[in-house]
Amino acid sequence: SETMLITTRFFPTGRIGGSRAHKVLERNVIVYRRNWTIIVSGFFEPIFYLLGIGFGLGTLVGDVGDIPYAAFVAPGLMATAAMNGALFESTFNLFFKLKYAKTFDAILSTPLGPSDIAIGEVSWALTRGLLYATAFLVVMLALGLVLSPLGLLMVPGALLIGLAAAAVGMAATTFMRSWKDFDVITVVTMPIFLFSGTFYAICVYPDWLETIVEVTPLYRGVHMMRAFSTGQVDETVLIDIAYLAIVGFVGVSITARRLQGLLLK
Repeated sequence: SETMLITTRFFPTGRIGGSRAHKVLERNVIVYRRNWTIIVSGFFEPIFYLLGIGFGLGTLVGDVGDIPYAAFVAPGLMATAAMNGALFESTFNLFFKLKYAKTFDAILSTPLGPSDIAIGEVSWALTRGLLYATAFLVVMLALGLVLSPLGLLMVPGALLIGLAAAAVGMAATTFMRSWKDFDVITVVTMPIFLFSGTFYAICVYPDWLETIVEVTPLYRGVHMMRAFSTGQVDETVLIDIAYLAIVGFVGVSITARRLQGLLLK
């Protein structure tokens, strides 16, 4: 699949294993085939934000530069949809499989190893994030919020955002001890969502806060998606792409090592 090609390109199987990761992805597809409503429900939250803030509040805000406010907000919400879809799958669901369902213990009784699990789970999280982002792009196109043909690049862009979010989420989840620890996820993701330039340009911040925001994964994703949507692409987009790819690589590498320690001890 496309998501497997992306992950194996960034994470060569010769280095960290994972040659059978597609089996883990296939398992998740089969499981959720009967529970598709769980996945579909996650699509509506960014749509509500777009309609309520992009069009509702947007009538009061007006244009941002020469961009209608709804068209300014929409790429950021698409980036958020990709992040949330991948993050939810790689945190709460992964923790349940790891600590309660013992899914990974069963998988390890087969020829699959920890690296297969790590890459396979990231691939599934990517798939979920990609579904949200693609559906959101269709809505953007229908509402006339994609201002450039380069907007189609937001689909692979969503994959990169999902990759970074899923990898970081999975790595963090391997350190979680109970459900109470997941309060940290909410404490971290909510400010990132609000302050990452989704609803307004970060130039309104003090210099120190702007610098902090610029090194968060979601800001890099929002910046990249907005550049594709508006056609205002420059060399800084390469920084976004490289940043998200590196975060994804490091996160998956940490997850593979952590799972090996947790499951093979």
